[in-house]
Amino acid sequence: MAQQHRLTGYRRENGTVGIRNYTVILPLDDLSNAAAEAVAKVVPGTLALPHAYGRLQFGPDLDLTFRTLIGTGCNANVASVVVIGIEPNWTDRVVQGIAKTGKKVQGFSIERHGDLETIAKASRVAAQFLQDDSEKHREPVERSEIVLSVKCGESDTTSGLGSCPTTSEAVDRWVDAGGTVFFGETTELTGGEHLIAERCVNDAVREKFQFIYDDYIAMVERTGANLLGSQPTQGNIRGGLSTIEEKAMGNIAKTGTKPVVGALAAAEAPTSGPGLYFMDTSSAAAECITLMAAAGAVVHLFPTGQGNIIGNPIEPVIKLTANPTTAETMSEHMDLDCSGLLRREYDLASAGDQLMAVIDRTTNGRLTCAEALGHREFVMTRLYPSA
Repeated sequence: MAQQHRLTGYRRENGTVGIRNYTVILPLDDLSNAAAEAVAKVVPGTLALPHAYGRLQFGPDLDLTFRTLIGTGCNANVASVVVIGIEPNWTDRVVQGIAKTGKKVQGFSIERHGDLETIAKASRVAAQFLQDDSEKHREPVERSEIVLSVKCGESDTTSGLGSCPTTSEAVDRWVDAGGTVFFGETTELTGGEHLIAERCVNDAVREKFQFIYDDYIAMVERTGANLLGSQPTQGNIRGGLSTIEEKAMGNIAKTGTKPVVGALAAAEAPTSGPGLYFMDTSSAAAECITLMAAAGAVVHLFPTGQGNIIGNPIEPVIKLTANPTTAETMSEHMDLDCSGLLRREYDLASAGDQLMAVIDRTTNGRLTCAEALGHREFVMTRLYPSA
C-alpha cells in the first residue's frame, strides 16, 4: 500500500475538519440570488451559491430545503456565512441553524431595505469575514476526521470493471481508518438493493434502508413512467449498459465491502459515529453531491465511464475513469486515469494506491480538475410542487 501523505485541514469551531476555507454568501431563496451574487462581486474571494428554490414550499419539501441550506453553511469546508433572504423569519432560521456550529454567520433580509442597502451592509460584513477567514491556518488532521462521499455518473462497462472497483478500494480503506463515507443514488440500486440490505449492520438499519428504497420506487411507479431512457441514461446505453440491473452492479461495486452502519434521509448528517452510510438521494449528479455536502462530506469521489464533468462549489469532486477514450478526449476533467487496470498494467490494490494519493493531495490543497475549470454545480432537490 502506498505511503500516506501527511494530511492537513481546517479544524472548525465544533471540531469538524474541512479541506477548503470558503467565505460563503448564501441566498435563502431565488429572489435573493441577485443580491448574493452582487455581494460576491463587491467582495472578490467570497462564494455565492445561487439556487432556484425557497418560496412557498411546505411540509417535508420545505424541511429538506432548510436542511440543505443549513447543512451547506455548516459544512466544514465553509469558514463563515452571510445569509441573504427576502423575509426575516426564514432568513433567521437558517442563520440560527448555522450558528450552532460556532462559526461566524450573519443574516440580512431584503424586505423594508431593498437590494442596494442590503448589498451594502452584507458586503461590509462579508469583507470582514473574508479577512478573518484568511488568517485561518491548516493543521495536521487524521483521515478519520474527513468525511468522504461517493457517486458515479455517465457510467459504462468500464465503470463496473475499473473506476468503481478502484473507488471501492478507497472506501474500504477510509472506513478501516475510522472515517465516514456516504453513498446513495437510490434508484440506481434497483436489481441489487438486496446486496446493500444484506450488508446492513443490524435489523433496524436494514428495515430503514428497505423502507427508503421501497418508498422511492413506489413514488416512481405511481407516476406510471417507464424509467428506461432515464435509468439507464442514454449515455449509459451508449456505453454498453442495457439494463438498470447492470448499472446497479457497477454502482454497488464502488461502495466497497464494509457493513452499512446507517440509512440517512437526504442531507441528513449522521449522529451515530463513523462508518459507511447509505443516503436517500436522486441519481442526478449535482443534486446528489449537493445533498451529501449538506450532510457534511468535504471531498467526493466520482468514478465515470463516458465522462461526466460535474463539480460542486464547496465539496471538491475527484473524477476518475477506466475508459481510455474518455481519459484521452476529456483529460482536462479527469483527476485519475485508471484505465491501466483494465490493460492489466497494475492490479486493483495499485489502482487504489493511485486514487488515495490523489485524495491526499486534494485534501492538502491541490485543486481538482472541476475546481480548476470553475465547475460549481449547486442544485437543490425538490420533493413536490410549491403551494
